Amino acid sequence: MSSSMSRLSKSLLCGVVLLLGVASARAAGTSPGASADSDNLPPYIMLRSLQFVQDSVVIGDHSATDMQRFVLAKIDKRLRSADTSEFRDPRNVDAALIYTMSGGNPETLEYLVARDVDGHFDTRVTDILRKYLSGKGVLVANSITSMVGIYKNTRIGPYFALVAGNVTFAKNPADSLKFYDLARLLAPGTIVEEAALRRSFSIAIELGQTQKALVYGNRYARRFLHSPYAGQFADMLVQLVVDHFKELNQDDVLATLATMDPARQREIYLRIARRASINGNQELAAIAAAQAQTLAGLPGGNDPQALLYGGLARLSSPDVKDVLKTIDALPADQLSASDKALLAAARQIAEDIVTLPTASTAAVAPSAKPVAANATPPASVLSGDVQQDPAAPALSGGQKQQPNIAQQAQPVAEAAQKPDPAFESFVSSGRTKLDEIDKLLKGEGGK
Repeated sequence: MSSSMSRLSKSLLCGVVLLLGVASARAAGTSPGASADSDNLPPYIMLRSLQFVQDSVVIGDHSATDMQRFVLAKIDKRLRSADTSEFRDPRNVDAALIYTMSGGNPETLEYLVARDVDGHFDTRVTDILRKYLSGKGVLVANSITSMVGIYKNTRIGPYFALVAGNVTFAKNPADSLKFYDLARLLAPGTIVEEAALRRSFSIAIELGQTQKALVYGNRYARRFLHSPYAGQFADMLVQLVVDHFKELNQDDVLATLATMDPARQREIYLRIARRASINGNQELAAIAAAQAQTLAGLPGGNDPQALLYGGLARLSSPDVKDVLKTIDALPADQLSASDKALLAAARQIAEDIVTLPTASTAAVAPSAKPVAANATPPASVLSGDVQQDPAAPALSGGQKQQPNIAQQAQPVAEAAQKPDPAFESFVSSGRTKLDEIDKLLKGEGGK
């Protein structure tokens, strides 16, 4: 065994060793305590170890990744050394197919099919898998539908349904959801269900089926929140809530997040508040920031990140002076590098808003009427276009907010006037600056 395997969790390692040892002893006709060569186990028995390891990965044992590579290599070696007569047992044929669909070496399937002179492998299935694994899945999109129906109640059924969903997606995303639903039904609690749920969630968002997407999201959060792929799920969940806040039932969103532990809930709420504040969605940013404050468990509810994101959303409100006081008091040493940059940008914009226009500002638009020296600063700023979250390029684009025209404190006779064009340009560029900073820093891991 390699040195990396020593880092595996004891529970997982013992489980795999016990499984292999007992199976090896049974195959050799000896007691479980007797020694036996696990390399000569029937492929279908070795596959059980792979399934055990992969299912352990998605329920939270990330150390199982190393063991997964080890078991895949063992099975690959065993399949290539197997005598063709061993595939008279259909369980070994299914083991080879499942191994291939579970991240195994595609060339091994080619090797086995080339040696299959007795016709143990169904050529219809192997042809589909060979084309799919070579990137030509669209060529078998029609034939795979009938094959899923034939094999759905067999050992390869859930894996084949998952492949069918992947193949069908290119031509008909809505139909691919049917195959993913079948895969989940046939293999609950496994890596197959995890993959099917995660992909269904993404597709439902892309199709604009927001309520259906939230149902998938709730199931994923309850079952696979500790999967190593849960980061992808979190990205999609944040984007769903931010882009479709008005369409979603708030109670359903809260119920989905309530399935998570407090630390994960706070992280998601903070990410929602961040995106919503930069997009100018004050209502959502305020709700998410308040939830994050509650979950922080800090004295007085002073969560720096929640206060920052909530303050960003209120830059375009009449409370901008209060916002400036709040963000000025934030402890920068408790913020990430990306949040420090957002804090600096927010502070600069807030200060510029409450600062009286200068002669250079008026010169930008000479046709505008001069502003009196004692004029009250504008009550709000224009909200820029919503930018799509760069972390989720496959999702639907963000909805654009309508500009919120600021009314300057002018005499009653001028109350219906539009704001200074120069001021419109300034505040719009300020909002754009915040968004650009956030996109530039996205790669630094800031939340």
